[in-house]
Amino acid sequence: MTARILVVDDEPALLQGLAYALGREHFEVSTASDGAEALEAVRSSEFDLIILDLMLPKVSGIEVCRQIRAESAVPIIMLTAKDSEVDKVVGLEVGADDYVTKPFSALELLGRVRANLRRRELDRNDGASAVRTIGGLRVDFARHELIVDGEPVSLTPSEFKVLFVLAQKPGEVVSKRAILEHLWESTFVGDQHACDVHISNLRRKVERDPSRPERIITVRGFGYMLEEFKGD
Repeated sequence: MTARILVVDDEPALLQGLAYALGREHFEVSTASDGAEALEAVRSSEFDLIILDLMLPKVSGIEVCRQIRAESAVPIIMLTAKDSEVDKVVGLEVGADDYVTKPFSALELLGRVRANLRRRELDRNDGASAVRTIGGLRVDFARHELIVDGEPVSLTPSEFKVLFVLAQKPGEVVSKRAILEHLWESTFVGDQHACDVHISNLRRKVERDPSRPERIITVRGFGYMLEEFKGD
């Protein structure tokens, strides 16, 4: 089945160029030039992936991402300005799965698109029935469900991917690179700071006090480790 992609950007030349490049790869492409139009498109049609610029008129890309993520788990690739570290962090915090920094090559973006679509397809087809309990966490890998101390917790697709990697080896250190390679299904992981942001987001959902993590532990210079937190 042909993947349906929504491209959102207020630069006509870029929007046209991306639509052409994706169309040549046999994707079905829709476009929107502002945030309001993007939200209307998402609510009236189903997409397999969204490419979303941060700087949009009417409704900001950040707000568009936040509203989409509240309603859907569709993969979102953010387009951010060069060296705009704050935008990257905020974009990931509100639920984006990946980002590409402008200016970028069509080849780079297509690689990210394929990686995110491949990851989504693997998620859909994962027949594993394993349910793992680690401390107060109950992780259902097949249903992509998480229970924290008896309460269901909603995770973004990327947050669940990060938890999945850590939960496979509780008590063992997993490098940032290994986490991002699994997250993006690619050996090209770009800025490893993205891993820190996903971990921070995940801690807010699984820790009693995210500022003093007891479950997802930082091992400086190496990566992260999921501890079997016992509680009081």
